[in-house]
Amino acid sequence: MASRSFSRALRSSITHQLTSPATQRRTLISASKYARRGLAAPLKPASVATYQQTRGIKTIDFAGTKEVVYEREDWPREKLLEYFKNDTLALIGYGSQGHGQGLNLRDNGLNVVIGVRKNGQSWKDALQDGWVPGTNLFDVDEAISKGTIIMNLLSDAAQSETWPAIKPQLTKGKTLYFSHGFSPVFKDLTKVDVPKDIDVILAAPKGSGRTVRSLFREGRGINSSVAVYQDVTGKAEEKVIALGVAIGSGYLYKTTFEKEVFSDLYGERGCLMGGIHGMFLAQYEVLRERGHSPSEAFNETVEEATQSLYPLIAANGMDWMYAACSTTARRGAIDWSGRFKDTLKPVFNDLYDSVEAGTETKRSLEFNSQPDYREKYEQEMKEIRELEIWRAGKAVRQLRPENQI
Repeated sequence: MASRSFSRALRSSITHQLTSPATQRRTLISASKYARRGLAAPLKPASVATYQQTRGIKTIDFAGTKEVVYEREDWPREKLLEYFKNDTLALIGYGSQGHGQGLNLRDNGLNVVIGVRKNGQSWKDALQDGWVPGTNLFDVDEAISKGTIIMNLLSDAAQSETWPAIKPQLTKGKTLYFSHGFSPVFKDLTKVDVPKDIDVILAAPKGSGRTVRSLFREGRGINSSVAVYQDVTGKAEEKVIALGVAIGSGYLYKTTFEKEVFSDLYGERGCLMGGIHGMFLAQYEVLRERGHSPSEAFNETVEEATQSLYPLIAANGMDWMYAACSTTARRGAIDWSGRFKDTLKPVFNDLYDSVEAGTETKRSLEFNSQPDYREKYEQEMKEIRELEIWRAGKAVRQLRPENQI
């Protein structure tokens, strides 16, 4: 009965979720080389943080604020195997994060099983990745019954819709794991009220599941946030740090469920995705309206940013990127950055208020639970693909050396 109940709930949600091309192709894309702009010699990168070793963890000074950071070196593979020797990790959902975290756990040698709706797209993806039905691939209810640590990596909307079927199976002694604080923090909207007698923990990679996987395979490891929502055993923090390393994290930063979800929703709508797309469009449209060609407008707006300047910021910081540019570019950027900040800060405050009030959560749950979610989403993606800026970008990308036949 539980299995039927879950399957009905899951089907009503998962069938509306898009399968990312990245989770279908399972390919790694090597980063292309980038050219530095201008003739000015870059400054040597300054040290941004100092640390001292303290009982296997690092106390790091982040611009005057000291924080404790946990690292992968504290949890070598042998220690992970010993720590989790009596555990079965039941990973529920096999989307972007499920795919990346699941494969990393498997490669680390831990006892992990995947739980998804049988014969659905996620089941097929898991088969493609070598998970074996009846061995480490099961329907959701059977996976939960086998698990001591239940890793709920379903989409936010699916977590809400399937919770009535999942909650009764989270019996005393199990641990509930999330990679996003969304469901328990906004429980008034999601109805995800966790049982009071189990540990509830979070490890949230700061990137897509695809990046979690690729950085693990490169031997690096992604940055992740870790948090404890409920500690019944007194070992929840140690457990989530170990699990964070096991899924492929290199460094782990402590936070709370609430702060994680607030910063995540805020960042996605701001500089990470929504804000940057809006700024790209505004700059491109002004250039086109002032008579510039599509290729020139795209190169000056997107190509130079993503292929030349942003990688410099990622490598060594904003000042290093400025130093790598011409004196004219440097002067103009410094002069105008304050005006952009002053103009945009009220928008960012409005955005944070909307996140904090639950407005963004309500909007997400309502939209992503609609029966025609897929059709509406694909229409939005079609409109974005057909924007001139991204049609021009497709032509520009074809000229990159790595895309030449």
